[in-house]
Amino acid sequence: MTVVDVVQRRVLRVLATTQVLGAAGVTIGLAVSTLIAAALADADVVGGLAQTAAVLGAAAFALPAARLATRSGRRPALVLGYGVGAVGAAVAACAVVLGSWHLLLGALVLFGAASSANLSARYAGADLAHPHRRARSVALVVWAATAGAVLGPNLADPAGRVVALLGLPAGTGPYLLSAVLFGLAALVVLRFLRPDPLVVARAAVEPAACCSGGVADTRGAAALWRSLTPAARLALSGVALCQTAMVGLMSMTPVHMDHAGSSLRVVGLVISLHVAAMYVASPLFGWMADRLGRVPVLAIGAALVVAASGIAGMAPAHDAPQLAAGLALLGFGWSAGLVAGSALLTESVPAADRPAAQGLSDLCMNAGGAVGGVVAGVVVSTWSYAALGLLVGFTALPLLVACLFAALPRVR
Repeated sequence: MTVVDVVQRRVLRVLATTQVLGAAGVTIGLAVSTLIAAALADADVVGGLAQTAAVLGAAAFALPAARLATRSGRRPALVLGYGVGAVGAAVAACAVVLGSWHLLLGALVLFGAASSANLSARYAGADLAHPHRRARSVALVVWAATAGAVLGPNLADPAGRVVALLGLPAGTGPYLLSAVLFGLAALVVLRFLRPDPLVVARAAVEPAACCSGGVADTRGAAALWRSLTPAARLALSGVALCQTAMVGLMSMTPVHMDHAGSSLRVVGLVISLHVAAMYVASPLFGWMADRLGRVPVLAIGAALVVAASGIAGMAPAHDAPQLAAGLALLGFGWSAGLVAGSALLTESVPAADRPAAQGLSDLCMNAGGAVGGVVAGVVVSTWSYAALGLLVGFTALPLLVACLFAALPRVR
């Protein structure tokens, strides 16, 4: 076993730990933000803005974090992301105490930085991975978030009860717990992510970089896009489209089910199955991407999204089993697209340009999620949930066709 292999194992252990902490912190906050914002403003539309604010915050942080990673390594970028997220969570708790929904929305923008850090950690897992194991390394980091994503929402109510005993509003509890978890994630990265995987990877390619450090890429998003190879553009587009489709269809499913009078327990079960599908199968898709190739698995992800949109879109509002099946397939499609797309993007750009390209990917991914949520709401309110399913399916079809064309030379 080489020194790089030893460092990579340590990196993956550290990232797995931070994924659990970060995912729990993110899902705790997002689980209550819509309800708290709507209650503070006495307006449902403000509740919808809460998650949008967090997603936009994640998107806004992506490129600055990538530039910091290029200059100084993954560790400072991740520490900053979790640290800013902790500050945002603490300010959100203050907003609840003050009863200010304006302050809450601003705090959630900062909160989104932690979500961005948790998302970008998958690339840190790929920095030192062997090419034939790169997708599995990405998948392992994604899979580690499962525990936090499932556990997080269930901690919101106990956290509220604890702070209520201290005389604080119950709504402050989830945010304070998120701040603690983000702080712990930052400390774990600061203390244990040594040596920095990106610095080691860059030094292996450019020995002078270990001493001089990287140079921050200050190009804008459009210039970065133009500099990408066709394979990198396909990877970035695949990740962004899978995220957009997933957020759009998932966000409106509870509304669709509510029209039929489904209980919160049933709605929660359907969404829980979807979230579990997003993460639990990622090691399988990582193995497939390493064995079969990145593009074929990206195509599988697109095909799953198309199938999911058809199954869920055709489901009556009262048919929870069909909706659950559709959203489970949607989660699998997102997972395949994220794992294969992230691995393909990483190996399709030079080592020096990877953080910038990865930051652009996360920017597009989060922006796509925000757009998907807004468009989905408009489509369902104007037409129907079935129309949304049709739109999502047609949105994913070009990705499937592009992947098939890209894979044809290999088949020949």
